[in-house]
Amino acid sequence: MTTATTPKGRTRTTVQALTEALDMAMGKDANVFLLGEDIGKMGGDFGVTRGLFDKYGAERVRDTPLSEAAIVGTCVGAAMVGMRPVAEIMFADFLGECYDQLVNNAAKMHYMFDGQFKASIVVRTACGGGFGGGPHHSQSVEGWFLNVPGLVIVAPATPADAKGLLISAIEDDNPVLFLEHKALYRLKGEVPEGYYSTPLRKAAVAREGKDVTIVAAMKMTHEALAAAETLAAEGIEAEVVDLRTIRPYDAAMVLESVRKTGRAVVATEAPKMGGLAAELSATISEECFRDLKAPVARVAGLDTPIPFSLVLEKFILPGKDEIVKGVRQVLA
Repeated sequence: MTTATTPKGRTRTTVQALTEALDMAMGKDANVFLLGEDIGKMGGDFGVTRGLFDKYGAERVRDTPLSEAAIVGTCVGAAMVGMRPVAEIMFADFLGECYDQLVNNAAKMHYMFDGQFKASIVVRTACGGGFGGGPHHSQSVEGWFLNVPGLVIVAPATPADAKGLLISAIEDDNPVLFLEHKALYRLKGEVPEGYYSTPLRKAAVAREGKDVTIVAAMKMTHEALAAAETLAAEGIEAEVVDLRTIRPYDAAMVLESVRKTGRAVVATEAPKMGGLAAELSATISEECFRDLKAPVARVAGLDTPIPFSLVLEKFILPGKDEIVKGVRQVLA
């Protein structure tokens, strides 16, 4: 079982870590180029591509029209002739505009052409709520893509993983949807210097415990760690598994942890129905039925569009307190 450790390095924000990853990948491979809305001189809506336009020029850091379908369609075509494009879709909510390109072209490319072509693309996008962005700028969209064979979904929780996973995503021959939670952009953490990769499809144990397993990703990993601290004061040792890759997720590590603790809580920011929480709960229940001491608990957002009001948004999105409640439920 892989246990997450604090890497040796400098303190960087997630934004800075992502910028380093893009810079190093572009420096290593001339086939890597960036495209998206306002990613050039402006440096992207969240500053991730800042400075790269001046360093690599307009040929490799391309400002595009406001058309998500055109952006991802260009990526697919470029990948077919050997390029490795990295697209930025400003907000994950707008992936609906390029859903067909991702699902029916990129994800099926290798299969449809019997390996003659591949869609080695990365689509970076900002997801998640908590900042008053309203219904069209705050969604957790991983559930939209969970049942799409051929697509990889990556979801880092720390600056170090953001850098390492993005480098791995760019090197991967599959189409990768790279989710960046907006609440984590300014998060600071230790980030190693130089070029390194964090393996895709591998989860990490962010905190070890013996009484209950909490499975999470992105911002919910930090909410789970905060919940584990609260529970520790009550003598409850919670193990926190950070998925890091959502599709295909590391089922082996999740099941190993649940078999050890006998209890599981799955925490996601998205609504409960038809999402990651449902998939994980079903898999754990099927594979660990005889090991479970209680039914799997799901902690998820309420089944409603995300409101502009910060008070209402805080009410519908889950956090530390809801995870603590879920743990107490499975321990009761």
